[in-house]
Amino acid sequence: MSREKNESIISLCVYTTPVAEDLVSALLESIFETSPSIWSDKETKESKVTVYLERQVITDSEKEILEQGINVISESGYDVGEGGWKVIPVKREDWSESWKKHFHVIEVSRNLLVKPEWEEVHAKPDQAVVTLNPGLSFGTGHHPTTLFCLQQLADLAPINESRSFLDAGSGSGILSISAAKLGYSPIEAWDFDPQAVHVAKENSKQNKLSEELIFEVRDLTKMKSGGRKFDVICANLIYDLLIDESKKLKSWVTPNGYLILAGILIDQFPLVRNTYCDEGMEMVENEVKGEWCSGVFRFNK
Repeated sequence: MSREKNESIISLCVYTTPVAEDLVSALLESIFETSPSIWSDKETKESKVTVYLERQVITDSEKEILEQGINVISESGYDVGEGGWKVIPVKREDWSESWKKHFHVIEVSRNLLVKPEWEEVHAKPDQAVVTLNPGLSFGTGHHPTTLFCLQQLADLAPINESRSFLDAGSGSGILSISAAKLGYSPIEAWDFDPQAVHVAKENSKQNKLSEELIFEVRDLTKMKSGGRKFDVICANLIYDLLIDESKKLKSWVTPNGYLILAGILIDQFPLVRNTYCDEGMEMVENEVKGEWCSGVFRFNK
């Protein structure tokens, strides 16, 4: 069922500095379970971290957790700047147009390119093209953690072989759609957020993959270990989930398969790395960008 264009949206904006923007972004994602956008003003050196929510208010408990989180970031030595926040009602059509200027073509690799639906591009020979309208989920590939996942998918793309893929926390669907374009099959994808699943389905339709890709609403914490296994798994999730569900995620990796972990702040990464290495996995790739650290782990058996 399509959503009405006048459906209520609010934006929650936190005003901070470039130094703290990634930490604030991680805080908002952990509270509201949706990916924030970050817009920076080079002249004022102010950053605005925003989540868009399809409701009219945020709860008192959410406000309390937000304020406590901002205080923790400040007390950890990061300059949060103003650190203030406000909730703003947004017309869907106004929001839809405002963020387009921040989403441009991304050439991920020689075999993968991501573009917004409103731009035309000339791809290189044998270069898969993903057309995207991220909606409220904000999975465009510009964020360092998403870009890392895309690059790893491109590097691990199957050549003269089959390779299965699990997208744990699919967001806008960018990773699953890219995987399908790169030749991965079969593909399983799910997300906790129904709005993200709705957007992912629309994006798969845009890329003529609605029959190949099925996106479901699922809760990782309620799923069981074992069962179906995958050659490549991408889990671009919050830190707590990656730690708490490590045994489960590892149980879904085939022998000699790969687990791509992203969405992790630098100071959190050592514990994540140690947790998965203790599960018998080996870190084979690692990247740091800004405040974020991502890694690829292989299950050698």
